[in-house]
Amino acid sequence: MRLKDKIAVVTGGASGFGEGIARKFAEEGARVVIADVNIDAARVLAKDLDGLAVRTDVSQAEDVAMLAEQTTVRYGDVDILVNNAGIGQAPQTLETLSEDLFDHIFAVNAKSVYLTARAFVPHMKVRKRGAILNIASTGGVSPRPELTWYNASKGWMITATRAMAIELAPFGIRVNAINPVAGETPLLATFMGGNTPAARAKFLSTIPLGRFSTPADIAAASCFLCSDEAAMITGVAMEVDGGRCI
Repeated sequence: MRLKDKIAVVTGGASGFGEGIARKFAEEGARVVIADVNIDAARVLAKDLDGLAVRTDVSQAEDVAMLAEQTTVRYGDVDILVNNAGIGQAPQTLETLSEDLFDHIFAVNAKSVYLTARAFVPHMKVRKRGAILNIASTGGVSPRPELTWYNASKGWMITATRAMAIELAPFGIRVNAINPVAGETPLLATFMGGNTPAARAKFLSTIPLGRFSTPADIAAASCFLCSDEAAMITGVAMEVDGGRCI
């Protein structure tokens, strides 16, 4: 019960890493708000966890403002914000990625962190406490080829984490990130350019521990960083990567 009675918002919380985080937080005593564009899946999970589902496109200011409003009405002020929602890209040379997809990647992976901060940080400042966790990627530290603009968006998130941590520390707000290695989630096939045995073997060859990450791996690290056990930790980007970035 490390998160007993905490109010936690998890974006992209209906599947993949987000679902794992939401389930772990609920097990540890938190009341969880699942923000996702897939409202049907979010509602199923929210019912299972006795939480709240809010249909949210994190790249849209109106949706994020509505998320904050519905959360406050239901539970009050937020203690934990997890910026997990994100999108990837299929492998392709950097000059061939379309401008529309470039804009979409940065809207979901980068602008969303700005929008959620604008919606939730003021209340955290008043209360002089809070924990923000950004789910970045090993791609932001050790980029893979032909994923350049995705890598760049996650590098942005890592830098934003550090900058937010410095600015918000005087208000008792901690900001950290997690850098997962490729995981067994719906995005895996996108990153690999297809979920084939050859593609899996190529990716696995770069991970010393010899396996992909799982939602449970990311959830365990997330729970620690958002709990009082990590009260002296801020501004870190923890690699949960089986050794890939060594």
